[in-house]
Amino acid sequence: MNLTSCPRSSSNFSLTKDGFVGWVPESPGRGTLSLIVSCLTTIFLCTWVVIHARVSKRPFLHRLHKFALFLKAIIAPEFIAVEALQEWFQAHRTVKNCARSTGEGLKLIHAFYIGMLALKYRKPRGDKVLWPNQYVWLLEQGLIDWEDHKLWGLSEENICDKSNADGIAKLLALIQVTWFVTQSILRHVHNLPLAQLESMTLSYIPLVAITYFFWWIKPKDVMTPAIVNLPDMFLQQETTFESMAVSNTFDNEDLGRQNSLWTIWYLTSRVFEKEAKDKLFQAAKEISNSREIKQADGREDPRTKNSKDAEGQRSTCLSGGPTASASEVVVAYWDPEMYHFKILWPIICLFGASFGALHLLSWNTPFPTLVEQWLWRVAALVSIFSMLIFMQFEKVVLRWEGPLTIISLVSPALYLLSRIVMIGGVIAAFRASDPAVYDTYVVSTYWIHFL
Repeated sequence: MNLTSCPRSSSNFSLTKDGFVGWVPESPGRGTLSLIVSCLTTIFLCTWVVIHARVSKRPFLHRLHKFALFLKAIIAPEFIAVEALQEWFQAHRTVKNCARSTGEGLKLIHAFYIGMLALKYRKPRGDKVLWPNQYVWLLEQGLIDWEDHKLWGLSEENICDKSNADGIAKLLALIQVTWFVTQSILRHVHNLPLAQLESMTLSYIPLVAITYFFWWIKPKDVMTPAIVNLPDMFLQQETTFESMAVSNTFDNEDLGRQNSLWTIWYLTSRVFEKEAKDKLFQAAKEISNSREIKQADGREDPRTKNSKDAEGQRSTCLSGGPTASASEVVVAYWDPEMYHFKILWPIICLFGASFGALHLLSWNTPFPTLVEQWLWRVAALVSIFSMLIFMQFEKVVLRWEGPLTIISLVSPALYLLSRIVMIGGVIAAFRASDPAVYDTYVVSTYWIHFL
């Protein structure tokens, strides 16, 4: 293959007094419109195709939720990638926990299907989500049998039939991404600069690839859940089963915020959040019981009673009991198993920072003004370090828990601000760009014939 640099003639566009160019018309080579369309097409195909939204109560809400995830992927693709990883972890735990009860019949696709709220059970007021931990409990208690999983809509054939994965869209996305990456590499080989929008587009690709890897088996665009009847249970069993529900936000009983459109922005609650709350609540309960026993035996020091009462109240608040959970606003909550994995989590943090790091490809690309160039550079660096700092907190909530609360809440705010600055810089840069951004190269290909 013979590669020859082919600069465009300056007669095709007018130069500013600083040697920059504004809007470049389409002509041999590339112009502003084709550059923008190429980048936006790549970003759209990457982010829209990768979205695997949960099952919603109505198709309209499903589409709104998918669009909300699409916007999140545009603004912060790191979070979507980590969310996919957390769902992958939860699905693997479900498979592991069900292995004995199902004879290893429950596969990853079943676990993903249950975890995306595709299984619901009937109640007098409507239907409620059957969470993965509840399904595992039903199997362990012998209340349901895996042999009847087809009656619950859990056959692989049924799941694949409900999944609306578009092979053509995936193929188009693969072709577009491959072409975009190839032409970016060839521009680098010929010492031709990338436009700021091209650098931003390249930044999406690694994170989208990671997201797709973890969601590869997950069913896509399932529009309707499977609604089943629960087996007969004793009152105590039913109470235990209901208490295992991770959240009631996605139930369909016309209660509270279940009908709010704001639910489209909520991340799907995960089992580890419920387990963490239960452990804290149980610990607080044990402390309270221990104190009552000591009081009954007359062995508790009265001088420590007030301090223990305060500790017990604080533990109950942290447990996410009815009062706390109703008012607690969770900004981020990483899977504890994943977060405490000494080797994996640092790697995840580096991938989280890669989005901002890839923007640095335009470090030396001329901007309309020196101020804009340094705004871009600083914003890219801020996005890297703010994300790294933010990911060091296992759980971030809108509640004062000491000086570190400021850091945990300021870091995502700085990240969002840096993203706004970078997006603004990309748009503004087109008013005065380096002419070399529009220079092209000629590719001559020699055909090789295979017998």
